[in-house]
Amino acid sequence: MIRGSTSLIGAVNFVTFLISIPVLGGGIWLSTRANSTDCLRFLQWPLIIIGITIMVISLMGFAGACYRLSWLLRAYLFAMFAVVAALLGFIIFAFAVTDRGRGQVVLNRAFLEYQLVDYSGWLRDRVANPGYWSKISSCLREGHACAGMARYVRDPTTGVLVPESADMFYQRQLSPIESGCCKPPTSCGYTYVNETFWNPVAGLAVDDPDCIQWSNDQQQLCYQCNSCKAGVLASLRHSWRKVSVINVVMLIALVIVYVVGCAAYRNARRVDNDEAFGATRMTKARPIRFQF
Repeated sequence: MIRGSTSLIGAVNFVTFLISIPVLGGGIWLSTRANSTDCLRFLQWPLIIIGITIMVISLMGFAGACYRLSWLLRAYLFAMFAVVAALLGFIIFAFAVTDRGRGQVVLNRAFLEYQLVDYSGWLRDRVANPGYWSKISSCLREGHACAGMARYVRDPTTGVLVPESADMFYQRQLSPIESGCCKPPTSCGYTYVNETFWNPVAGLAVDDPDCIQWSNDQQQLCYQCNSCKAGVLASLRHSWRKVSVINVVMLIALVIVYVVGCAAYRNARRVDNDEAFGATRMTKARPIRFQF
């Protein structure tokens, strides 16, 4: 029975080692969303660190169970408890900072638009910080976030490819970053020329600072607009929610492994004390004075 319990903790930790791969993969996936630049670099590191830590701890528990080293299992249980607490805290934090913020429906538009005032909390303050936003906007610019906006259709008369019309563009499903960073807000009333080129209407006054920030310069566009910051936040919210689902599953698995590890540790101590399984030590509260 003792051998079975230690074998079980070894097998469970090997499975945990395999399960930790999606956590590490989630952090790497977030890093690819950052276009391999300084953009959003703070997002993936917690997941990458947690994933690597779980891998190391799983190997520690595997070795402790296989060689029945009680001191190693003791260190394993302590480290596993710390990881479970850290992962739980990270999940709560991720859901808390992404709780608010939704895209807004615009009349006669298939895509949603995003406003910075709809978001709040630490994540918005972090993204909207001028020093940090300069890195994010540079990331978007260098990553050519708006390069895929252009679409062409074939003219039925001439057969030549021409840019899509305004009505066709208004019926497209845009990503949050495309909607917030690659075009001016609809409230500006700009005239559509192509996906990333819009002309202002003379004499139309709109109380929206993003209308002033918009530029037809393909290196500027709306990268300094609040709508672009909101689009980045919406994209982050969507990405974090996906990763959080993996983390919740991983947390449940780690709790199960921790419980099994506690049982294996008790069995390892029985082996160290040369106790047979099921045997208990009987002690007397008041031992007799005389023995015959």
